[in-house]
Amino acid sequence: MNHPKKLALFAITWPLFIESFLQMSMRTADTFMVSHVSDDAVAAVGVSTQLIQFSFLLLQVISAGTAVTISQYLGAGRTGDVRRFAAGALTINFGFGLLLSVVMISCSRPLLHLFGLSEDLLGLAQIYLCTVGGALFIQAMNLTMSAITQVHGYTRYTMMVSMGMSLLSLTGNSFFIFGLWGVPKLGVLGVGISAIVSQCVGFAVYILILRKVVQLRLGIKELIRCRLEDMQKILSIGIPTGGNQLSYAASQLVTTYFITSLGAEMLSTRIYTQNVIYFVMTLAIALGRGSQIIIGRLVGAGEKEEAYRQVLRSLVLSMLLSVGAVGVIVLFRTQLIGLFTHDTNMITLGAFLLTLGFILEPGRCFNIVVAESLRAAGDARFIVFTGLAVIWGMCVPLTYFMGIHLGYGLVGMWCVFILDEWVRGIILFYRWRSRAWEKKALVKPEPASTTGKQATV
Repeated sequence: MNHPKKLALFAITWPLFIESFLQMSMRTADTFMVSHVSDDAVAAVGVSTQLIQFSFLLLQVISAGTAVTISQYLGAGRTGDVRRFAAGALTINFGFGLLLSVVMISCSRPLLHLFGLSEDLLGLAQIYLCTVGGALFIQAMNLTMSAITQVHGYTRYTMMVSMGMSLLSLTGNSFFIFGLWGVPKLGVLGVGISAIVSQCVGFAVYILILRKVVQLRLGIKELIRCRLEDMQKILSIGIPTGGNQLSYAASQLVTTYFITSLGAEMLSTRIYTQNVIYFVMTLAIALGRGSQIIIGRLVGAGEKEEAYRQVLRSLVLSMLLSVGAVGVIVLFRTQLIGLFTHDTNMITLGAFLLTLGFILEPGRCFNIVVAESLRAAGDARFIVFTGLAVIWGMCVPLTYFMGIHLGYGLVGMWCVFILDEWVRGIILFYRWRSRAWEKKALVKPEPASTTGKQATV
């Protein structure tokens, strides 16, 4: 593991970007392939996926807290403690994932009934939910091992695992959906089996990476010894992170409800525009995660002045990349929206919304990078309070007021989205400049005389 100063943002970020982009693309590819089974199959898998993605948010409570905690301890040179935190996180998330798996299987029918599905759709959705949801404990382990690998700086390895899992899943889907080489056509069940097989292979590869690359060999004794103090540190970051994500997801559901009231055309236009702009959103998320890794290491090493300056450098780079990516999209905005629809009005509106990306996406990038940096420094609660106040106190009401009450429609709502990202970003930036985060570190660096030189990977 390199000294935190030597960790380059771009070198860490580009594999994270490709990994996130692959995961996003896999959802689209799955939908496309399942559509060859039937429209009912698409609907059934879509509903089940909503429940599985919600479970993912819960599992990320542990993995997010683990990433920040281990990052700071690595920066402090306390590698012995890193082993303890990693073992505890794996054990806790395995138990949590196992609990969620049991819930998905035993309560699949009541959960799916909440969506008002017909009996035919309910049967298909239950098959997929029991298959994929029943393996959530494997996904929980993969999520945690991925976070541990990434904070050690090995983002290229997690990218390659993601690529391999995606390829394996697509191959399995092809066999089970199209019946290649005489394989029985299992439809929705086959898609679920492909997902589980790819996750199991990913699990095996992650174990090898932790042992051979990260040099983190964890025995049974370490895995069953979880200290309450360690879990408190992980949860002090993880719970606010999970709460923030759940709050934002809930606000998006409310916003979608508002847009639905404008008509099917407006809802479709929003979906098409988001599908195009996801490329830039993924870039912002990757830059945020890369910044988190570097800032966490610097804070753990006690180099708070360098951490402060690093965020400023990260912001400049991320804003430039964001504007550049939006520029490419805007250049072909009409053609890109035209890939989804031939409706002239929808293409015109979608193209205009993409042009607004010159203001929206830099704000989103600004917000995410500063938020992830504060989280890496241990100041996770402030992010939650800011999100709750701005999103629910200002932006959700304004979305209704501008889009519905005043009649500005989707354009008015888009202006509120811009305001949301910039207001939250500016508040968090002032928090960063106040240096209040300097008192939130989870660990103190050990004296040079006891640690010697910085830990290396």
